[in-house]
Amino acid sequence: MFGVVVVGIGIAGSVRVRDLLNPLPSSPSECLKLLGFVSRRTLGHIDQVKQMSLNDALESANVHAAMISTDNVTHEESIRRFLEAGKHVLVEYPMALSAAKGRELWKLADQKGKILHVEHIEILTDEYKQLKEEVHGKELVHGTLHFTGGYLDEQRSGFPSFSGIARLTWLIDLFGDLTVTSATIEKNEEANYSKMTAHLQTLNNRPLIWIEERAPGMRRGKQINFCFTSGTLDHLPDAPRAAVGVFMQDQDLFAAKLLGQTTREDLAAEKWRILRCLEIADEIKQLSEH
Repeated sequence: MFGVVVVGIGIAGSVRVRDLLNPLPSSPSECLKLLGFVSRRTLGHIDQVKQMSLNDALESANVHAAMISTDNVTHEESIRRFLEAGKHVLVEYPMALSAAKGRELWKLADQKGKILHVEHIEILTDEYKQLKEEVHGKELVHGTLHFTGGYLDEQRSGFPSFSGIARLTWLIDLFGDLTVTSATIEKNEEANYSKMTAHLQTLNNRPLIWIEERAPGMRRGKQINFCFTSGTLDHLPDAPRAAVGVFMQDQDLFAAKLLGQTTREDLAAEKWRILRCLEIADEIKQLSEH
């Protein structure tokens, strides 16, 4: 059994607690035992799970892994502290707010011989799985992915190319490696409005546009327009709701890594994708700000 603590009890952290207490029968998650949670707030107990101090979580020999569900800006420090304490880590995306820091953290995980798992639930949704199926085997001509959502505090969540890295992950996973050709950011700070536009290119020189647009009250959603030689896909496919939630699916992936059930090839491909997305996010930020 691997003793686990959840760090951060917001919406995601609360779901982590729930899923750890209710693993699917005969799933890898049965090897995980929730020992406690860490929170800035004084909560005492949640579902009979006790609150722990951060130092106790770091120093306890019974804690083997941490699940980090805190503000993006704190991820890097939390990952580093738990890895240095000899713990495995599951962290929400983005793992860091620069590619250099991401590489540093992965190097530290390798040095410590620990699993560093970055949660990317956006590629576990049935909506995305159905989209990937429809895109598979088609030749792209050009495409756009436009995300809209409510106000997001950049001080806590990072530049839009990092806070929105889930959308970039979609594009990399669907179309392979990408390069950035240009990027801009429009802001109205009084209205808390921002719009980042990144122009990308596939290895076959096919153009893609990625837009992250946010403002208070703006409806959350994703619009796509992918033009292929065989036709156009201009809406996300309908998909039935999965029997297993995306956080539980992600938890099983983490547990499988702890049990040594994930191939080296899969681990290497995932690491490449995550670090490559951080590199592209970095480049978009630099181009947008200059």
